[in-house]
Amino acid sequence: MRKKVIIVGAGPGGLTAGMLLSNNGFDVQIFEKNSYIGGRNGSIKMGDYTFDIGPTFLMLPEVLRDVFRFTGRKLEDYVEIKEIDPFYRLRFKGKVDFYPTKDRDSMREQIEKLFPGDAKGYDSFIEKEKYKFDRLFNCLKIPYDSILHLARPTFIKAIPKFDLGNTLYGKLSSYFKHKDLRIALTFQSKYLGMSPWECPAAFTILSYIEHSRGIFHTIGGLNKISEAMGHIVQEDGGSIHLSTPVKEVIVENGTAKGVILENGEKVMSDYVIINADFAHAMTSIVKGEHRKKYTDQDLASRDYSCSTFMLYLGVNKKYDIPHHNIIFADDYEINVKEIANKKIISVDHSLYIQNASAIDPTLAPEGKSAIYVLVPVPNNSSKIDWEAEKDKFRRMVLDKIKEKTELKDIEEHIEVEKIITPLDWEKDYGVYRGATFNLSHKLSQMLCFRPHNKFEEFKNCYLVGGGTHPGSGLPTIYESGRISANMIIQDGKLGLGYNYKDIFEEKYGKS
Repeated sequence: MRKKVIIVGAGPGGLTAGMLLSNNGFDVQIFEKNSYIGGRNGSIKMGDYTFDIGPTFLMLPEVLRDVFRFTGRKLEDYVEIKEIDPFYRLRFKGKVDFYPTKDRDSMREQIEKLFPGDAKGYDSFIEKEKYKFDRLFNCLKIPYDSILHLARPTFIKAIPKFDLGNTLYGKLSSYFKHKDLRIALTFQSKYLGMSPWECPAAFTILSYIEHSRGIFHTIGGLNKISEAMGHIVQEDGGSIHLSTPVKEVIVENGTAKGVILENGEKVMSDYVIINADFAHAMTSIVKGEHRKKYTDQDLASRDYSCSTFMLYLGVNKKYDIPHHNIIFADDYEINVKEIANKKIISVDHSLYIQNASAIDPTLAPEGKSAIYVLVPVPNNSSKIDWEAEKDKFRRMVLDKIKEKTELKDIEEHIEVEKIITPLDWEKDYGVYRGATFNLSHKLSQMLCFRPHNKFEEFKNCYLVGGGTHPGSGLPTIYESGRISANMIIQDGKLGLGYNYKDIFEEKYGKS
């Protein structure tokens, strides 16, 4: 008889686990509260326009290829992937443009023109960060259920590469003398929702990944990946129940036994995987009596990422700007500190503008564009009243776009529009405090100090997504799904998939 796995949420982590488990003989049932698949990796459709809800950068597609390969499939048979090079346009002071690219000669030429004397530092950055990436990335592919896992020999050898005590910005300062070039290689901390002046220096690997492995787009948007993963779950016998929210995880005698749906139906299982936002799930579908470690008070005391203010604009015009555009505040450091520390609305804020219609004709009708705008803002611990501030902030964002980009007339071309505020992230999307990048990635909330893939509070429950190890960002969320799925596979003694016990012993020695 097949063992049954219930997955709460059809986000990328849950879909990854669902693919691997259904392919390996488990009876997989995914319950998703929304009417669409993908969670924040889903899509917003307004008329003839399509937008990704959340992630728009695809990095390390080889991680995703592995997930598909483990089910006997090829990623490219399901989605069309295009590489973007240059990666993005970075605009400083509203006028100075920098186009990072995999072309090393072009990079050196641009750096010497814009940041004289720093090209040599770039060569050093690529060389040294490759070594760090090679050491650290494998450490993110395995679970950390105990502090003892930090004592494995290979991990101990990797510790110097964590640059303990240094920050992301501090580490980049050792390579480059120009502040704007440092910012160009530290803004990636936005993927973690953290300030580069506070983010651990280990995360220089994020900018290295972009500069060495590239950035990609899937035609139709990154939401097409979630759709493809859902198809595979169903092809292998799993079921996905949309518009079916889970009310409670059933816990009996310290073991997860299934879930109670919002309609009152009980669905029993051998394992439960929680793919919902971690802190939101703990405070909404796991009763307090089953949480000794992650109490409401403990969750409230933890550090969370920033939030985002979103504008999705369907416009009846094509704009000649790159696919990805980051428009920095005139003083980026002040902007970041106002978000992360002071938790106030900045007067001068940074913007990310995606113009995916520049390379993807499927997102908008011919001659029109799907414009995605993201503005980092404080999470809801700030107590900002977004109902009162929403319209004023929208006005400020549009004015900043007109001031600092070529989209001078964008407002008169808007046909459809949607806004998501931090309050909406919390109320409508189930994101604790509206912290769109989940728990922060400070060292005391990483590895075994982050909620474990094999949940600590009760048996037969596993976590996937940005709130567990390895952390936020699509590649690491896929890894979380792979880790949890394969721990269940091993627990079921099927001997299929990635055998983490063998990996532990091969890479780190017997524990």
